[in-house]
Amino acid sequence: MNMKTILRFIACLVLALPALGQKLLIPMDLTQTDHLKAYGVAYYALAHGLNVEWLLNYRGGSFMMDYASEVEHECRLRGVLSEQVGSGDAGAIYSEIEQQNMEVVLLEKAPKVAIYAPPEVTEEPWDDAVNLALTYAEIPFDRIYDPEVLTGKLAKYDWLHLHHEDFTGQYGKFYAMYRFAQWYIDAQRKEETLAQNLGFAKVSQDKLAVAKAVKSYVAQGGFVFAMCSATDSYDIALAAEGTDICAVPFDGDGVDPDCQQKLDFSKCFAFENFTLITDPMVYEYSDIDVSPRTGMAPRGDEGDYFTLFDFSAKYDPVPTMLTQCHTSVVKGFMGQTTAFHKRFLKRSAMLLAQTEGTDEVKYVHGNFGKGTWTFFGGHDPEDYRHQVGDPPTNLALHKNSPGYRLILNNVLFPAARKKELKT
Repeated sequence: MNMKTILRFIACLVLALPALGQKLLIPMDLTQTDHLKAYGVAYYALAHGLNVEWLLNYRGGSFMMDYASEVEHECRLRGVLSEQVGSGDAGAIYSEIEQQNMEVVLLEKAPKVAIYAPPEVTEEPWDDAVNLALTYAEIPFDRIYDPEVLTGKLAKYDWLHLHHEDFTGQYGKFYAMYRFAQWYIDAQRKEETLAQNLGFAKVSQDKLAVAKAVKSYVAQGGFVFAMCSATDSYDIALAAEGTDICAVPFDGDGVDPDCQQKLDFSKCFAFENFTLITDPMVYEYSDIDVSPRTGMAPRGDEGDYFTLFDFSAKYDPVPTMLTQCHTSVVKGFMGQTTAFHKRFLKRSAMLLAQTEGTDEVKYVHGNFGKGTWTFFGGHDPEDYRHQVGDPPTNLALHKNSPGYRLILNNVLFPAARKKELKT
């Protein structure tokens, strides 16, 4: 080896020295320039074989990993604030975490993500907050629907999202307002044709089969995250198995007069003891939902906030992960299902967020079999009262949205290594 080669080798070693033992920290407190894309960078690191540490309750739930120049470069490209941390400073961070209500959770694998939505979703008159969040954060996902769910394709995915779908076969209870709208007529025909092609006489039967397949997916270890009407309509469909709760405009025959008495709440994930609303002219499935129709006090845009519960990061890492945010008070937002009356939640359900001074629960989580479910009320965290036909939210204008952060917490949740509780 000649002298020139030796000197070049030594120079390379010297350049590499600053990276040895260093960490890359992505802070998630108020200093972060783009909270939403930060989740995408964490996902990027996982997808490229790097482990990521989720520092629960440290600077808003920051991410830290061994220093990698390509990840730092990705942060710059995406406008995400990152900081190089030396081994001494990293040790100080770990020490602080050990002594405070904080915890380190190791993320090891980029979860495979699916959204349950019709293939022609771009033609529909509404958008999906999770689709928007994943797209903005640059997290890849697949769109699947009834044919994929009913032929066992769910097993390919770690995480499944359900949004404004109606699992009861009542077409979103949009009949009163939109029964003469062409998009509503077309959507109803498409659902009827799809159900028939899959061998079902009614759309409600098709959707029940889908709901049961999703339940089996969770039992076997899947993670389900639902928003808006996919929350209560899902549990209602499970409880109503074996009885007809659809009025004439939806399936051509009447409601079973004893349908309320025939509900089996033991089949539900989250809810029990609710009362159905079967009138096709009422834009509600039941009294689960918090709304003017079912007893919500109207506060309006400016006065609507909910509070995230504070959990022990060391003893309750799961709810702590799901509630990581740079603020504990989050602006409310409405949806077909806006929030849930606490009195209808099962005792096994874990409350994650509630409107103070009320029984309005916004965010709830639970286990079923080997998997978990999480329900988040409302349609779009940055559009208080999203109407059919309104344009999609531009997340470039809401880079630090607390509500959208809660969605993305759920996306990374399946990547976490399960840890034994500290006892």
